[in-house]
Amino acid sequence: MLTSAGPAWLDDAAERRRLAGLHRELAPRSLAAPLIDLASNDYLGLVRHPEVLAAATAALRRWGGGATGSRLVTGTTAEHELLELELAEFTGAETGLVFSSGYTANLGAVTALAGKETLVVSDAGCHASLVDACRLSRSRICVTPHGDVHAVAHALATRIEPRALVLTDSVFSTDGDLAPLRDLHRVCRTHGALLLVDEAHGIGVRGVGGRGLVHEVGLAGEPDVIVTATLSKALASQGGVVLAAGRVRDHLIDTARTFIFDTGLAPAAVGAARGALKVLRAEPGLAGAVLDQAAHLARVTGVQPPPSAVVSVILGDPHVAAGAARRCRERGVQVGCFRPPSVPEGTSRLRLTARANISGHERAVVDSVLTDVLAEVRV
Repeated sequence: MLTSAGPAWLDDAAERRRLAGLHRELAPRSLAAPLIDLASNDYLGLVRHPEVLAAATAALRRWGGGATGSRLVTGTTAEHELLELELAEFTGAETGLVFSSGYTANLGAVTALAGKETLVVSDAGCHASLVDACRLSRSRICVTPHGDVHAVAHALATRIEPRALVLTDSVFSTDGDLAPLRDLHRVCRTHGALLLVDEAHGIGVRGVGGRGLVHEVGLAGEPDVIVTATLSKALASQGGVVLAAGRVRDHLIDTARTFIFDTGLAPAAVGAARGALKVLRAEPGLAGAVLDQAAHLARVTGVQPPPSAVVSVILGDPHVAAGAARRCRERGVQVGCFRPPSVPEGTSRLRLTARANISGHERAVVDSVLTDVLAEVRV
């Protein structure tokens, strides 16, 4: 049904979301009254680091405000190629290929490596970018229960397709738990499958000096392991990367649509990521500091200490979770609020993200606010 104001069903859908506690609003950050940040993915606290800003500014002045074209036309600069080399060396991969976002890196990698002759096996907890990549892959998709290696093995052993691709996050973004990467890789190798691991929440947090969970468990550089990652979390910038064997990189350059048809990553973002990586190399203890801060937040909120920067405080009802997040914000602390479809029904939550450089004063404020707000909503 159409009205003079447009399709009426949009109003009905908006009302249903409001009643279910699923309405969302944009809340611009304020420079005048900044909140204590427990919501962003700036895990290492580098987004305003002087070296990051200087590297971004230098790249901006050298190359201009935009990449000017796709990577295959005019959108590749020397800065892009240096970042790819540095990320590959840091994580132990053979090569790297930079995309405009972590989302497009996942879409490009999965769709280019899948197809009608490929079974794609995806963990139920995979990020939305991998879910969407599955939908676009033209493959048969098998979604396995979260962390269930036996289910993955069964899907691979009983497949009819000649090829298979297994997808998982390394650190799952809503619960902060870790994938059983060694076991998954063993199963993949047994059954001739590729393993694609999204390290969006692992780089900068897990592994020696923040090299990621794949590196930590000894799978870096394996020819049947593909790593995707974002530059917008621990590396304080924007963009994505695929880290893999040279033959995979070559295949993506020729076939990944989100690489071929998308404008290259802006030079300033490339420079910022290089600056953040340089800081991380110089200060490898930052990764451990993030985990220490996460453990403290877990103690304050009464949840299990996570093996990552993500502290998930499940409250159940979306109205309750949204109200708790609002009260934290009113008292100067910004926290994440995850509701369906980001999380399953009945598990709406506050999602707190640790930051390596939370100060002593900030920590005292956070402790007080979280203790008070959670006491109110947990009665």
